Amino acid sequence: MSAEEPEWSEHRVEPDVEERGTGLPHEQHGQHRQHGQHGQHGHKPSAGERWRAFKHSPFLPASVLVLILAAAAGLFAGSYTYAMANPTPHHVPVAIVGKPNSTHDRSAFVQGMEKGLGSSLKLRHFRTQSQAERAIEAQQVFAILRVERPKGVELDISSASGASVAELLEKAGPKVGKKIGVPVKVRDLKPLNEGDPRGLAIFYISLAAVIIGFVGAIQLSVHARDLNPPERIAYTVAYALLGGFVISAVVDWGLDALRLPFTHSWLILALTMFTCGMVFTMFNTLFGRWAMLPTWGVMVLLGNPSSGGAVSWPLLPSVLGEIGRWLPPGASVNAQHTAVYFPEHQLLQPYLVLAAWALVSSTVFWIWRHRHPGGRTKDAAHAAAPAAA
Repeated sequence: MSAEEPEWSEHRVEPDVEERGTGLPHEQHGQHRQHGQHGQHGHKPSAGERWRAFKHSPFLPASVLVLILAAAAGLFAGSYTYAMANPTPHHVPVAIVGKPNSTHDRSAFVQGMEKGLGSSLKLRHFRTQSQAERAIEAQQVFAILRVERPKGVELDISSASGASVAELLEKAGPKVGKKIGVPVKVRDLKPLNEGDPRGLAIFYISLAAVIIGFVGAIQLSVHARDLNPPERIAYTVAYALLGGFVISAVVDWGLDALRLPFTHSWLILALTMFTCGMVFTMFNTLFGRWAMLPTWGVMVLLGNPSSGGAVSWPLLPSVLGEIGRWLPPGASVNAQHTAVYFPEHQLLQPYLVLAAWALVSSTVFWIWRHRHPGGRTKDAAHAAAPAAA
C-alpha cells in the first residue's frame, strides 16, 4: 500500500446482506415497504371507522364544549337581559294610610300611578302611619301613600326595600300629582348606605359567594381529586368560612361600602359558599364531568337574574320573581338584605332555603359517594397518613 493512499480507500459493499430484523434482502425489503405504504394509503376508512376514531379522540369532547360554550354565552346574555334590561313593576305592595276628604282624591292618584307605572298597585290599608311603617320594616310593602286635603299626597318610599322600585315610585308620583292637580311630597323612610347609592353591593357580595362557592368545589375536584368524602366536605367548609370572612372584610372594613353586621353577614356568605360548593359536588356525583352544566344553569342562568339583588322582585317577570326566592342566590340576597337593613325583622325562609339545598346536596353526595370521580382507596389513604406524619 502506498503511503499517500488513505488507510481505508475502498468502501465495502455487500449487495445481498439482509437488512436487520427483516430477513429480506435490501431490494426485496424496499419492495415490501413500498407495497405496505401503498396498501395503507390505498385503504379508505369507512364512515363508521372515521366516526369511531373521532369518538375516541379528544376532538369529540372539545367540539361538544365549543357548542355548549356558545349556547351558554347566548343563554347568559339572554337571561340577564330578559330580567334586567326593561324592568316593569308587577303588583307593587303599597300601604294606604288615613281617610281623605274625598275618595276621588285617592282613587284618581292611585289610578294615575298605575297608569304611569304600567302595573297595578297592591294596596294594603292601615289606620295609622306607625302601623304602615312597621309594614315597611317587615318588608310587606314598598311605600306608604297618604292622601289628605289640603296637604295633597304624601308618598313615603323605602330605598332599602328595593332601590329600583323606590326610584320608579319617586319619579312617577310627582308626575301624576301634576296631572291631577294635587301636590305630591316624596320622602325616603329607609335610605340606602352612603357607600352603596344604587343598592347593588349586597347583590355583588352574594354573587361573589355564589360563584366562588361552586368554583372552589370545581378546583377541589381538579387539584385535590384524591380527597375522600369527609375530607372534601371539611375543605368546602374551610374555604367557605375563610371566603365569607374575606368578602365581608373587604366590603366593610376595606371599602366602607356597606355597614355590615359583620358576624351575621360573614356567616350568611359562608353558608352561601358552602351550599353552592356542595351543589356542584352533588351534580359532579350524578353527572360526572358534565356537572358544570346544571350548576351553571341553576346558579347563574336562573338563580342570579331572579335573585332580586340587581332588580327588585316586583319588577322582575312574575315567574322569575317567584322562582328566585327558592334558589340559593335569591335566598342569599334576601338574608343579607334583611340583616343589613331590617335587622329587627329577620326572615326565616332564606335560611331554610340555603340549609335545605346544602343538606340535600350533601346527602346525595354522601349516599352516592362511590360514584364521585374522586377519592382514593383505603391502601392509598393508609400510605398517605405515615407520609404526612
